[in-house]
Amino acid sequence: MTSQEVRKQFLNFFKEKNHKIVPSAPMVMKDDPTLMFTNAGMNQFKEYFLGNSVPKNKRLTDTQKCLRVSGKHNDLEEVGKDTYHHTMFEMLGNWSIGDYFKEEAIEWAWELLTEVFKIDKDSLYVSVFEGNEDDGLPLDQEAYNLWKSIVPENRIIKGNKKDNFWEMGDQGPCGPCSEIHVDIRSKEEKEKVDGASLVNQDHPQVVEIWNLVFMQFNRKANGSLEPLPERHIDTGMGFERLCMVLQGKQSNYDTDVFTPLIREVEIITGKKYGKDEEIDIAIRVISDHVRAVAFSIADGQLPSNTGAGYVIRRILRRAIRYGFTFLDTNKPFIYRLVKVLSEQMGKAFPELKEQYQLIENVIKEEESSFLSTLEQGLVMLDSVIKSSKDKTIEGEKAFELYDTFGFPIDLTSLILEEKGYQLDTAGFEKALKAQKDRSRAASEVSKDDWNVLMADAEQEFIGYDSLEANVKLVKYRKVTSKKEGDQYQLVFNLTPFYAEGGGQVGDKGYLEAPNGDVTYIVDTKRENNEIVHFAKSLPKEVSGSFKAVVDQKQRWRTACNHTATHLLHQALREVLGTHVEQKGSAVHSKYLRFDFSHFSKLTTEELRKVENFVNARIDGHLPLEESRNIPMKEAMEQGAMALFGEKYGDTVRTIRFGQSIELCGGTHVKNTGDIWHFKIASEGAVAAGIRRIEAITSDAVKEFYFNNNRMLFEIKDMLKNSQDPVKSVASLQEENLALKKQVEQLLKDKAKGLKNELIAELEDVNGIKFLSKRVDLDAGGIKDLAFEMGGQVDNLFLLLASEKDGKAVLSCYISKDLVAEKDLNAGTIVRELGKYIQGGGGGQPFFATAGGKNPAGIPEALDKVKQYIQ
Repeated sequence: MTSQEVRKQFLNFFKEKNHKIVPSAPMVMKDDPTLMFTNAGMNQFKEYFLGNSVPKNKRLTDTQKCLRVSGKHNDLEEVGKDTYHHTMFEMLGNWSIGDYFKEEAIEWAWELLTEVFKIDKDSLYVSVFEGNEDDGLPLDQEAYNLWKSIVPENRIIKGNKKDNFWEMGDQGPCGPCSEIHVDIRSKEEKEKVDGASLVNQDHPQVVEIWNLVFMQFNRKANGSLEPLPERHIDTGMGFERLCMVLQGKQSNYDTDVFTPLIREVEIITGKKYGKDEEIDIAIRVISDHVRAVAFSIADGQLPSNTGAGYVIRRILRRAIRYGFTFLDTNKPFIYRLVKVLSEQMGKAFPELKEQYQLIENVIKEEESSFLSTLEQGLVMLDSVIKSSKDKTIEGEKAFELYDTFGFPIDLTSLILEEKGYQLDTAGFEKALKAQKDRSRAASEVSKDDWNVLMADAEQEFIGYDSLEANVKLVKYRKVTSKKEGDQYQLVFNLTPFYAEGGGQVGDKGYLEAPNGDVTYIVDTKRENNEIVHFAKSLPKEVSGSFKAVVDQKQRWRTACNHTATHLLHQALREVLGTHVEQKGSAVHSKYLRFDFSHFSKLTTEELRKVENFVNARIDGHLPLEESRNIPMKEAMEQGAMALFGEKYGDTVRTIRFGQSIELCGGTHVKNTGDIWHFKIASEGAVAAGIRRIEAITSDAVKEFYFNNNRMLFEIKDMLKNSQDPVKSVASLQEENLALKKQVEQLLKDKAKGLKNELIAELEDVNGIKFLSKRVDLDAGGIKDLAFEMGGQVDNLFLLLASEKDGKAVLSCYISKDLVAEKDLNAGTIVRELGKYIQGGGGGQPFFATAGGKNPAGIPEALDKVKQYIQ
């Protein structure tokens, strides 16, 4: 049975059980501040389990693309080393939102596995929750009895809280679960060791394939449990593991989910899978990681240095590193796997085909960049080794290579071992832990339980039509973080405040009590389909009615910028071509940022055309044409543009200004004339094939022109009210260039005169002509002087220092013969001396320069340098 058939049979089985098949949510989370990535099938249904909204269908099923490489669920370091862990994987699942419960979930799971998929009943084991004394929970007798009517009792395993009690997080819905495990060992192995003893023991052939979660409790902030108003079913089955079982394989990587990718890696690299364990691990890592990276890019997350983008970059770099070390690849090649992946999974996940070129371009550029980093890291590691006083390399030095330059620690360790050195692993782990602790402390958030004042299943947003409203507080809670301190989250029965989403920032404003007391709203976000308002304080009296007022000026400026992004999108497609697609946006009150697909830098003429196109629509005073809650199909037929990586419901909102029509939930001006004017501030590259425009509108443009005007008058005033300031500045530049040449010549003459004085001061130290001295020259003059002296004096070791504009400069020159004979390195020396001037630097073994902010340290640096030749 092919993987495509497995996926289809699963979905059809639950469709016949009256489940609605829903599409996979994007793997990159955009409207859930508690998660970077979708890491379980239930993520997109959290709002239903929390009771924040009611689904149209109480029975749901899907295959969800998931990523587990951060936070609580982090399988990254296991991937490749075994045959069943993955970064990106598919989670097959069926859900009941307050409908059926344990009996149906267990019966249908057994029916699907044994009757539809024909898995041997004697190879299956099940587990149930044994209970937990601390939580006051007994054995899940109901699940045990249901399983006892299906399987022999010796195949039912009682599992602990770690294995058989599922929790959404530290707080929230949770409940006991029942896992189904399969034993795919040979008959002989089964006879030797009972499979029950290998369940949950990380055995590669005795693996969990399905988890049935019986969601029936709510975990409170104090750790106690309370029953949920409704009980739910949440199941998750690993698609890759299921394919392994159904295709009679002993490894996920031997199924048709991975074999096309593995074959392509073999063809590209010339290495064979199944011959050498190190090569096998590398090929598994690459085959797995390219899926994770490709799907993330398709869902709108590009590799970067922060947040979710950093996680994706780290996954890709791990794959590149394994190829570099074990497959002897020093040129980009992983991007070539995207075509195979797209052909293989594009039918089930069409975004792979739609974003194929972008995915390929981004991966190729990332590979090129990191391979250069690896080369630089090898040079730097070599320098660290040479400067080491013994055979143990400090952990902090290795951590600097890892943290600052992205050089993998396992590669550092491998190279050190080959050269007869060892790594101070404890020192590295200590530095790494300190960094993680700092990061964790900075992002840690503690949340109290919600204080519920009134029942209201779904809060109404009225902010499209009104900027103020009389509201009631439905619930509130206190949240504390290192970054923001104490804050309060407030939820109202209705609200005019727009919650951050679709690239647009959340509204700010205030809440006025009947007695006139004011509580300021500093941000608004959406969490689990609730609009959550952030305040620094809590109203003194939480009951009764309040007047909620949005900051009108900020909302208006933000609306101007949001409408401008739509017009900009249209302009780019008109000027550059219909290949342009939006790849991300940020809409603030002060500016807008728009990312889009395009292959080259925009010319000045193209930028002018884009600006003119947008401003023509602004001058045209196009009215807003808004349609709310129209069927998705109807919106697409009208020509509305859907944005990649976004999840849309059955009904949508469309925004039209003239010929521009997009699906959008943001706020907009009533007429394009309200924007006043549009001005591009910058244009540049974000990644391969992705460009970014930053722009301003309305008041910000007025301020821009006002500042430019003010600067022009100041310049004219400095130029004695010149009638043609451009011509005057050009004349000054010519004059400055001539003077600069004169100064350079004077400095050269000064250096020549100084050369003879310095040569006379050289002292002989162990056969080396040595001098360390402070001189009154800039860095360029020092370099010229050092090289001229080197041309006249053999065996020269020179350290010259100077101070310019409060900054210190150290320059070290070593004759090339000395570099070879004495194993000296000017780059290493100035880096170490740089600490005295609170700076650093580097260069070549025979000449290097360091800069720093502490000129007071120059004398000590000049004094310490002599130790390198004594």
